[in-house]
Amino acid sequence: MVDTAQRSTALNETGTPVSSAADTGPVTVAGHPGAPTVNIAALNRQLLGTWADVRVLARELTARPDLHRIEGQSMTEHRDRVLAQLKILADNGHVHRAFPKDLGGSDDHGGNIAGFEELVTADPSLQIKAGVQWGLFGAAVLHLGTKKHHDAYLPGIMTLDTPGVFAMTETGHGSDVASIGTTATYDPETREFVIQTPFRAAWKDYLGNAARDGVAAVLFAQLITQGVNHGVHAFWLPLRDETGAFLPGIGGEDDGLKGGLNGIDNGRLHFDQVRIPRENLLNRYGDVAVDGKYSSAIASPGRRFFTMLGTLVQGRVSLDGAATQASAMALTIAITYGSQRRQFTAGSDTDEEVILDYQRHQRRLLPRLATTYAQTFAHDQFLVKFDQVFSGKADTDDDRQDLETLAAALKPLSTWHALDTLQEAREACGGAGFLAENRLVGLRADLDVYATFEGDNNVLLQLVAKRLLTDYSRKFAHAGTGVLARYVVAQAADRAYHGTGLRTLAQTVADFGSTARSVGALREPNVQRELLTDRVETMIGEIAGKLRPAAKLPATAAALFNSYQDALIEAARSHGELLQWEAFTQAVETTDDEGTRQVLTWLRDLFGLGLIEKHLAWYLINGRLSAQRAQSVTAYIDRIIARLRPHAVDLVDAFGYSQDHLRSSIASGAEKDRQDEARDYYRTLRASGQAPAPEKAPKKK
Repeated sequence: MVDTAQRSTALNETGTPVSSAADTGPVTVAGHPGAPTVNIAALNRQLLGTWADVRVLARELTARPDLHRIEGQSMTEHRDRVLAQLKILADNGHVHRAFPKDLGGSDDHGGNIAGFEELVTADPSLQIKAGVQWGLFGAAVLHLGTKKHHDAYLPGIMTLDTPGVFAMTETGHGSDVASIGTTATYDPETREFVIQTPFRAAWKDYLGNAARDGVAAVLFAQLITQGVNHGVHAFWLPLRDETGAFLPGIGGEDDGLKGGLNGIDNGRLHFDQVRIPRENLLNRYGDVAVDGKYSSAIASPGRRFFTMLGTLVQGRVSLDGAATQASAMALTIAITYGSQRRQFTAGSDTDEEVILDYQRHQRRLLPRLATTYAQTFAHDQFLVKFDQVFSGKADTDDDRQDLETLAAALKPLSTWHALDTLQEAREACGGAGFLAENRLVGLRADLDVYATFEGDNNVLLQLVAKRLLTDYSRKFAHAGTGVLARYVVAQAADRAYHGTGLRTLAQTVADFGSTARSVGALREPNVQRELLTDRVETMIGEIAGKLRPAAKLPATAAALFNSYQDALIEAARSHGELLQWEAFTQAVETTDDEGTRQVLTWLRDLFGLGLIEKHLAWYLINGRLSAQRAQSVTAYIDRIIARLRPHAVDLVDAFGYSQDHLRSSIASGAEKDRQDEARDYYRTLRASGQAPAPEKAPKKK
């Protein structure tokens, strides 16, 4: 077995791993002669992605102790600390990148998200409260308001002089924003909107900054004028006076203690005949004249609604990145600890084994490491797409729809993966993982809500499935059964993303008659791509065929769609996994260092074949793999994991987190010191001849 307990990697002042010796080449890794090595510094830069310099600066900031969470604080103390930390971010300008240059920002939308995501290493409560203030409240004014709103409100938002609330979600309607109950009815006599929550379920709920700190809100309500409901629009609404008391007609409650993120003052708001000026409508996409006449450049109410909400997609973008970082942190802690912690004398009469050398321990952690790498590369491409749309470089309706589909596909996968990885890492670290000082349980609690806010994961995947079905229907609106049976979408091999990614290769996978030859085929990227793509397009094609009668029977359409909802969500999830695999493959192909590329190829294969193994039942039932080839999938995964074991610590070191970011004692080297002390003690005791004899003496040969 390979023992890497003695290995250590130097970090520079930013927490980035640097190569040993003269820092001019790859770091040598414990392993067999001639084995590939990983250039940790170069891989770290690759993982940092397109906005690497922004991330490095952000990590310098998040390494500051005054931005770190203090475990064990009361809810009130934690809220006070996080609010003070927000002022540090505002003074530093860290959260201003996306705002206009003429107001002190830099119009850097991708860099803004990249830097924001790094805040999760300091405290997820800090990240999310910052997201509420600048990523939701401020972004709503920026993207839904016009110049007069920008000049009036953004300076105070940027400096934190105006802490604010993003008042969209209601107790009775979470992800279904179009159905919210709060109304804003225009009164032409006073030239005001009258805000009303007509019933209890229409209370605004789970709102950051609402319980205590927010003095204003961007309120989402049904705009009603001249007796017509024009759908959900956003309004600027003052909430509290200078003493902190609610303004007349406004009431609220504290949501109280939550399962995590208790540094954020989530609360509820309700309104009774609250009047605001007509000018408080954030009117970029819809306006009301003095006489009450409604106008909009977007004639379709549905398209107008999705355009307005699409401008706020950055919340899902940032959650995808932050969840991926949380997974990377968890794996860094667990794999570092696993490479040092010793348990059981499996291969020696005296020395215990490093627990990461046990196959089961590797099976628990290394596939999750492969997925985290896939998500890291996919997120960077996702962030580039986001920046292109919001900078105006690629801002057509199709571009925005593609961005929204990517957000709905990737955010569920990364947030679910984070929860799974944090739990598995906790268990892999035993009792030490359950101690708050080692971060895993705290991160798990804080990340829990990521799976449901900014869109419930299952609802988001349903949106992806509907988009895939729409694309399918457009392509084959007039196709006959024979054409549908031969459905093939052209594959662009050099692009990880094009449209929604619904595509196919010819199915040529065959059983070559031996496990060795089957494994050889499975190593080929085109074979993995084919298997993953075929699953998505076949599922969508079958569901589309079953839903075709709905077009002719509107009365039963909802029931028919509901009967295939689970299959649709599974197809959408597989679509997201395919996008991640494509991004990982592109990253492998663009890796220059030969040793690093070989290790990344193994890691990519582990991810791709892990997906196939997870869905083996589907591949067998649908005749895509023979039983023999299905067996070879698991056999080859075990071989890949064994090959990756010597590189496991390098692969997590490449994430670039220093102890100032991890703040986990079991990842600090303390466990190695304890193990070394114990081994030295027993070695000295044996050498002294004073060691007690075991009750069961070894048999004489």
